[in-house]
Amino acid sequence: MDERPRHDEKLASILKAAAAIFADKGYHQASIRDIAGATGISLSGLYYYFKSKEELLFLIQDHCFGTILERLENDLEGVADPEERLRILVRNHLHFFVNSMREMKVLSHEARALTAEYRRRVNAKKKRYTEIVMEILSELKPAGSAVDLRVATFGLFGMMNWIYNWYRPERDVPVEELAENMIHVFLRGYVSAMQPARTPAAARGAARTQGSIWREG
Repeated sequence: MDERPRHDEKLASILKAAAAIFADKGYHQASIRDIAGATGISLSGLYYYFKSKEELLFLIQDHCFGTILERLENDLEGVADPEERLRILVRNHLHFFVNSMREMKVLSHEARALTAEYRRRVNAKKKRYTEIVMEILSELKPAGSAVDLRVATFGLFGMMNWIYNWYRPERDVPVEELAENMIHVFLRGYVSAMQPARTPAAARGAARTQGSIWREG
């Protein structure tokens, strides 16, 4: 019997619990003993999965950025229309993080806590994700527009990443409608009339419910 899936499943549950504790207490105030208490795993048992608290933070960030980046690249494959690509991007981002709010807070607040190789590896994935967004917005940018591409890119990230502060699935609009509203405000502006949401092929990734964003480290 292959033990790897069981190992990965256990690690995923540890990362989820650790993200909740880091989000609530802050990375520097939280302890491995806190995580042991939350997971019911002994300290020695936890150290089977990681060697230090910093490595645990790295695993949370690396998993989140790696997952969202892989999903986005897969969903963008074969899609040429830049507006459709933007829709895929926003849906992918929101669907992942609506179900990973605490991870989003950790990614946003603890970006500088990683050092050396851990930071380099996470930043490489951040950079690639940012490059994809810039490529899409560059294709969408009207000729003669004075809007700075960097401003637009991080303005979009700011809009999407701020949801951990206010969005509540039980009382706010469904995530699909949230995505459509953000796309409309970003592309057309708040004062223009919004048409009913369409259901494009891009919604192929929208049904995913598994599980910030960030300042550059």
